[in-house]
Amino acid sequence: MLFLSVACGMAWAMFEGVRFALQGGAAPDPASLMRSIGQPGALAMIWMTLVSTGGAALVVYLWRRRATRAERTASIQAARKLSTWGWVLATAAATFLFSTAITSLSQSLGVKPEPTNLAIIEAAFLTNPVFLALFGVLIAPAYEELLFRRVLFGRLWAAGRPWLGVALSSAAFALMHEIPGTTGNSWQATGVLWLTYGFMGAAFALVYWRTRTLWASIAAHALNNAVALALVRLYGGG
Repeated sequence: MLFLSVACGMAWAMFEGVRFALQGGAAPDPASLMRSIGQPGALAMIWMTLVSTGGAALVVYLWRRRATRAERTASIQAARKLSTWGWVLATAAATFLFSTAITSLSQSLGVKPEPTNLAIIEAAFLTNPVFLALFGVLIAPAYEELLFRRVLFGRLWAAGRPWLGVALSSAAFALMHEIPGTTGNSWQATGVLWLTYGFMGAAFALVYWRTRTLWASIAAHALNNAVALALVRLYGGG
């Protein structure tokens, strides 16, 4: 993920530098060039996330945790069960209620957590809401579940340590979404966000474990994101 993130940033900077150079004019000094290039926009950041995280998920899945034909057959059979989708709805509802409750409680105590990706999401809504909805509801849940549930949790599950897998994959899921020291949140607000994302990661791992199909955790994640995007669309940062 780090390698792909750096590569994406370099590719974007080179593209913007070439585009700036093609506009003509005197050659600027490096400081002026960096100011002219600026920072990646919302859609560029989303594409970088897709390539870095999604690319990493595919690499480790194909290298270490590729599903066998028997596993794919069992997953499809489990996805056809009505009870599986009952667990999906229950999981999505639990993650939404927990995040709402913990956010309300923290705000009542004077702590106002703001997810790092909120500003990017709001900006992307203004420029390309269809792509954002497609990314947030379909693409991101698929590659995040592939990485955190199938690869990380699934490896420890297969080794007979599923609860350790739940804990570690949930911690990694939370840290990926909120990297300490990179946001303007206080440590209390960061802790609230870690708790929220950690609960979500654990819930998605448990529904995967319970139903035996990754489609269940992908669907629960997608529903959670759909509700979150709808609320951002309706109420903004509030």
